[in-house]
Amino acid sequence: MSAETVSPASGGPAPRRGRLPRQARRRQLLGAAREVFVAQGYHAAAMDEIAERAGVSKPVLYQHFPGKLELYLALLDEHTQALADRVRVALQSTTDNHLRVRRSVQAYFDFVDDPGGAYQLVFESDLRNEPAVRSRVEGSLSEVVKAIAETIAADTGYEPKDAELLSVGVAGLAEVGARWWLTSDNALSKEHAVDLLVQLAWRGLSGAPKVDPQA
Repeated sequence: MSAETVSPASGGPAPRRGRLPRQARRRQLLGAAREVFVAQGYHAAAMDEIAERAGVSKPVLYQHFPGKLELYLALLDEHTQALADRVRVALQSTTDNHLRVRRSVQAYFDFVDDPGGAYQLVFESDLRNEPAVRSRVEGSLSEVVKAIAETIAADTGYEPKDAELLSVGVAGLAEVGARWWLTSDNALSKEHAVDLLVQLAWRGLSGAPKVDPQA
């Protein structure tokens, strides 16, 4: 009997399953890696398990990522950029400053509320002492702070360093508040938690002198 697979419908050879395009394969591998890293942390995760989770051989995994650290860093790049993009979209979505604050805080809550748990790679990594990991996490915070600071400075006329400090306060409030909410066993609804933090942030920011765009 031929080793060729026979299609039960036609009696002819079954069509070969085509290879995934490189980018689609990369997405598949990153998805499997995220699941393993989130569940086990970096140190306990094994490339064997990631390959098995993705349904590929280890050589295929290594064709895309030369090692576990490179795979982890690729995930970090993806998710730190996703957070920064969320905040930038929130800031650019309106000229209403109260709404900007709300949407920026909401961006952090939505980021940690992802059932995939990607926020753990950014905020709770067990590899923070690795320089490449630390630089990416700090770079993500810097990008968010810069985006918020630019908006504050443009709207209030604050000096850049003043606006940057205020931005650090807003980002820190949003991150810590969102992470606390996630682990609070539904002590507060998501909407109510966002409302409280927005009220706190807005009471401080709304007192800043607003720049007259016609001046």
